[in-house]
Amino acid sequence: MPTMRAVQVSKPGAPFELVKRERPKPGRGEVLVRVQACGVCHSDAIAKEGLFPGIPYPIVPGHEVAGVIDEVGEGVVGWTVGTRVGVGWFGGNCGHCEPCRRGDLIDCQNIRIPGINFDGGYAEAMIAPQSGLVRIPDDLSTEDAAPLLCAGVTTYNSLRNSGARPGDVVAILGLGGLGHLGVQFAAKMGFRTVAIARGADKEKFAKKLGAHLYLDTEKQNAAAELGKLGGAKTILATVPNSEAMSELIPGLSVRGKLIVIGVGAEPIQVSAVDLIAANRTIHGHASGA
Repeated sequence: MPTMRAVQVSKPGAPFELVKRERPKPGRGEVLVRVQACGVCHSDAIAKEGLFPGIPYPIVPGHEVAGVIDEVGEGVVGWTVGTRVGVGWFGGNCGHCEPCRRGDLIDCQNIRIPGINFDGGYAEAMIAPQSGLVRIPDDLSTEDAAPLLCAGVTTYNSLRNSGARPGDVVAILGLGGLGHLGVQFAAKMGFRTVAIARGADKEKFAKKLGAHLYLDTEKQNAAAELGKLGGAKTILATVPNSEAMSELIPGLSVRGKLIVIGVGAEPIQVSAVDLIAANRTIHGHASGA
């Protein structure tokens, strides 16, 4: 039986370990993906530390996977050997639960998540359901494609569906793995893009990404500064800091929306007056939604 190398976690809290495994065979409706690149996401800590119930250990993490189909299983339609594909957090849906029947596939009650409930991309090959595959265009490198399968699709779709229009003020909180993509997408979408982070040293980077304005929360009251611009139609919160999110809510415009994609451990706190008086909303956005 052919073997492959993989990096696995044997139990919650255990270290990563490089092991040899049997190269898996695709079942019905599945393909075997030869992994060429896999991004490292903060959410990989879910498998590493056992933060979700029911994780099948030992587990191979990784949900930002780019590669090539090496083998197709029975019943696979529209996918052939040699096709460049990606697999993200959304690793497949059941097709029969209520969210699926309504077209909300990311909310599938039986969602497949690579590296969480089946083996992911920290390996030379992995099995993926055909419903979780996306094509990678020829002019996009494998290394650039991989992180777009989670961080990229999350920031892009959250902004695309935010309701903001070209010319509107859109603020991105944070310039990390999610935020640096959010700034670039926002600028390309024609928004008046405001980057918000801590420290003057990040201003040059933010402007290089396309931000029209940079707000340093160590020296400025970001909510007040947004208010001077008429308020932000959308604030995309990419940092895992609930306090920083809470402080920005007064900086939203009338009918402005705070979109939360950074997962903080503490509750977001908000004054009911800040929401009601200007018809503001707080909105969570799942990866790929």
